[in-house]
Amino acid sequence: MPSLIALDLPGGKLFVDTLRRAWDNGDAIFPIDQRLPLAAKNTLLQIMRPSLVIDEHGSHQLENEQPLEPGDALVVATSGSTGEPKGVVLTHSAIEASALASSQALEVDSFDHWLACLPVAHIGGLAVITRALITDTPLTVLPHFDAEEVTALAHECTLTSLVSTALRRIDSRIFRLILLGGGRPPADRPANTVATYGMTETGSGVVYDGYPLHGVEISVADDDEILLRGPMLMRAYRDGTTAIDSEGWLHTDDLGSVDSDGRLHVEGRRGDVIVSGGEKIWPDTVEKVLAASFPSLDFCILGIPDEEWGQRVVLATTDSDITLDTARALVKESLPAYCAPHEIHTLERIERTTSGKVRRSALQSQILGPGPEDPQQ
Repeated sequence: MPSLIALDLPGGKLFVDTLRRAWDNGDAIFPIDQRLPLAAKNTLLQIMRPSLVIDEHGSHQLENEQPLEPGDALVVATSGSTGEPKGVVLTHSAIEASALASSQALEVDSFDHWLACLPVAHIGGLAVITRALITDTPLTVLPHFDAEEVTALAHECTLTSLVSTALRRIDSRIFRLILLGGGRPPADRPANTVATYGMTETGSGVVYDGYPLHGVEISVADDDEILLRGPMLMRAYRDGTTAIDSEGWLHTDDLGSVDSDGRLHVEGRRGDVIVSGGEKIWPDTVEKVLAASFPSLDFCILGIPDEEWGQRVVLATTDSDITLDTARALVKESLPAYCAPHEIHTLERIERTTSGKVRRSALQSQILGPGPEDPQQ
């Protein structure tokens, strides 16, 4: 029976070599985010229940190991944007299906070379490594994203995966192609980037620029929830539960639509939709409008409880220079007036998960809780 080995290691040669050795021995690995404090790491270990932790000082045996099933290869923690992270169990066959479908879509050939520079504890960074290993494509792994290091490696690396914040810090033309995930792509997205849609449960992105990879099926339920089916889906969560129904469809909890050309349009998380005066407002749609005029602005759109309207739209940002009048005018040029923010809250930072997704619930609590900064009315 395979064991689960936790890797408390940064991205690099030791991480890759240890992963290879675990797989050769029939074991699975669970990568731990190096940015987490010790208490958070210990909480993850209690949830995932590996048999062993390997760090830069050696290995440490643990008690209360939870068994895996034959064929399991990875356990990856979800980002935990709304609660306690779950462990997603991915099999070798799922990882292989993901690697082959992605490589086919990107037309990876013998001249390509992958650069992994995102956190290896998240599927976007880890999938670069597994994709390269499975397809025997040359690979360079950095412990973290550093714009100067990434630029310096451009002479040998042709492919990478980034989030929007990292993309803004480099000249994208140094790569042949860049997979872009982790949230809303920039309005001025470079031509050599591929906007991906997926999640830990799908073993990385499974929809590229709106179209499914080979072997992936998309369906939209009656309530507009996006359903996905394909060979790269997770086996289950670490606690034995699953979001996959009896017909093999993964229920994403994202809402969207598929147009007549078969292209997927993602509106956002079911819990993110703002209902104001009976009208549905998608934060992502409003954010795209504002990002087109303020590409460097760090902000998000939130719904705050309102006695009269149910919810009101607010703009949370770290920039005190943008005015409410400016934001409202920009939104109303492209969207109905009810989509425009009613107020602005200037915060010290926009809280995000370690994979770059906005923690909307945390920001809502911050604004509603004791001592929020006064909004600009």
